Amino acid sequence: MSIKTIAFALSICVATVASAQLSSPMPGTAAAKSSSSTLPAGTGAGVHSPNSPFKPMPERNDVLPWAMLTDVKTKVNKGAITPVFNASQMALNQRSQRVQGFMMPLGPGEKQKHFLLSSVPLNCGFCTPGGPESMVEVKTKTPVKYSMEPVVVEGPFQVLLNDPLGVYYRMTDAVAVK
Repeated sequence: MSIKTIAFALSICVATVASAQLSSPMPGTAAAKSSSSTLPAGTGAGVHSPNSPFKPMPERNDVLPWAMLTDVKTKVNKGAITPVFNASQMALNQRSQRVQGFMMPLGPGEKQKHFLLSSVPLNCGFCTPGGPESMVEVKTKTPVKYSMEPVVVEGPFQVLLNDPLGVYYRMTDAVAVK
C-alpha cells in the first residue's frame, strides 16, 4: 500500500466516520464532551483502545516521546490544513532521532523498507489510528521485519512544513535498533 493510498484511505475514513474516529472519543462520552470541541476530525494522538489485543508501548527514555510529536497546532491556509510546529519540534529537524512505534506497512512482504510508525496500533486496515501528527513516515537503509509489537528506528528526522501528502514527520536512511 503506497503512502498516497494511505492518505486517500485516511480522507475517506475521516469523511465517512468522523463521528466514530479513533483519534478522538466517541460522541456522548464524558471524554468527548471535554475534548471534542478541541480536536477536529482526523487529528490527535490517537486512542489505544482498551479492547486492543496489543499492549501499549513500553515507556523508554531513549526515544522521542509521542506526546512531544503530537503536540502540533494547525492552521487553515488557502483551504488546506497545515501544521504549526513549536520550537521543540523544529529543533528535531535534520538531526538523528530514535522513534518507537507500531509499524504500518505500505506494501506487501515480511520485510519493509518504507512504512509508517504510529503512536498506537492500527485497528482497521483502512483507517489510521490518529492524525498525521501521530505518525512518522520511515524509509530504511535495510529492510525491517514486520512486527505487531512496537519497533524502534533511528535516523535523520525531518519536520515537514508543507508536505504534499500531508505527512508531518519523515525519517530517511533509518535503521532498526533494539
